[in-house]
Amino acid sequence: MLVSVCYSNIHSIKLTKEDLVELVKMKELQHDNLLPFLGACSDDDKICYIVKYCSRGSLQDVLNDGDKKLDWSFKLSFVMDIVKGMSYLHKSFFQFHGKLNSNNCLVDNRWVIKITGFGLRAFRTPTTADETHEEFYKELLWTAPEILRSSIKHLGSQKGDVYSFGIICHEIVFRLYPYQETGLSVKEIVEKIMFSVDVSFRPSMISNESKSVIPSMLELIQKCWHEIPAERPPFEHVSKLLLKFTNKTNTNIVDSMLEKLEKYANELEIIVEQRTEELVDEKRKTDLLLHSMLPPFIAEELKAGRKVEPKMYQNATVYFSDIVGFTTLSSQSTPMQIVDLLNDLYGAFDDTISRHNVYKVETIGDAYMVVSGLPQVTERHVVEICNMALDLLGIVKTFKIRHRPEMTLMLRIGIHSGPCAAGVVGHTMPRYCLFGDTVNTASRMESTGEALKIHLSTPARDQLLQFPGYVIELRGRTELKGKGTMVTYWLLMKELNEPNIH
Repeated sequence: MLVSVCYSNIHSIKLTKEDLVELVKMKELQHDNLLPFLGACSDDDKICYIVKYCSRGSLQDVLNDGDKKLDWSFKLSFVMDIVKGMSYLHKSFFQFHGKLNSNNCLVDNRWVIKITGFGLRAFRTPTTADETHEEFYKELLWTAPEILRSSIKHLGSQKGDVYSFGIICHEIVFRLYPYQETGLSVKEIVEKIMFSVDVSFRPSMISNESKSVIPSMLELIQKCWHEIPAERPPFEHVSKLLLKFTNKTNTNIVDSMLEKLEKYANELEIIVEQRTEELVDEKRKTDLLLHSMLPPFIAEELKAGRKVEPKMYQNATVYFSDIVGFTTLSSQSTPMQIVDLLNDLYGAFDDTISRHNVYKVETIGDAYMVVSGLPQVTERHVVEICNMALDLLGIVKTFKIRHRPEMTLMLRIGIHSGPCAAGVVGHTMPRYCLFGDTVNTASRMESTGEALKIHLSTPARDQLLQFPGYVIELRGRTELKGKGTMVTYWLLMKELNEPNIH
């Protein structure tokens, strides 16, 4: 348990019988709103007493902290805590406090007020008698007028405690230091309190905060600091008044906070559910965008922070196509018209290839590159590519160019099957790229093909023959740059009910 050690300026102490009795009574005094006394030390050079530590400091510190937002439930809880503590103290051995102020009301970690500053007269530092010192008058701002007029100012009374309570209530309600609004010095304030006869000098009750305060609370404050001590209500009566105008609601700050937390939790569940739906929707959009740039499996590996090692695939089919006469068409069109053309064409292509088990590697200008068999391995890679090529050829034959509606696009397609290496290249805008002789050969098949025809290499044709229903025509030997000659074929159509024709 954390404790506070309160040292005295007294260098020596001699405890009388009365002092020893007071120490025992202090130790026996137990109440939720009184600061527990734990012990005292009267050794040489260590005249001190020990009390429980309150982590939030004094009530005055809390009220002066503008960053702390205190609603009415907090303020009322502070008031009720002081009333409960003082009611118990007035019935105890000590009978009154004598120096009740907001500095002697400490706040623990549960926002509960713990009253201190009473008893232990032998251990406390004597108040300075220098009446020219400002601190001397500061301590008197909470002192009742009749005590100020007395020659013995260090004595107190139960009615004097009620007066001090009224000043503290004003601090709590308006969050102002006593008489702060007057602009007077503390000495002038104390003198006005002492010598005002016809009209009592008290803190102002007019403030922006007063609009939100229960009128009964303002009346209670005025009763507590009444000029005539007999007119001030005892703390038991104050407690009844508070419960009456608060409809006997529970003013315990912990219960109030739990009630607010429960309400907040219920509202939070709805907010969390809405935010979760929004988050799932945004994640879906992000994944959709990411999967359009990288294969889903590769994208998930990169999201997980794992390095994607390059891999060699034994068999895959690569598709290349480009637009015949694209250079001439570009020279006759504006840049925006070319962008619109490619966007319209490849947008239609993208919608079509999504129905096939293929992966679009990239588009460079008018070139379109697709692969099947990697990274998701399939034995039907040549079938997937050929079916896709036939669909794309059908789209081109009916495609209309916005700025040249009379013109028919001439697409040239080349397909080749074989081993291929693949891996992720780069950290900024990473791309899934293909490498190997299969890629080069597929590119040569496209560049040596003819418009509106699908050019097949011998390996691609041999693998396609394993699947019936495709019409294939021999083209003959074709010279491939860097590859010599190769027997090539035209893929004409697919007839599901017909046997192979070749």
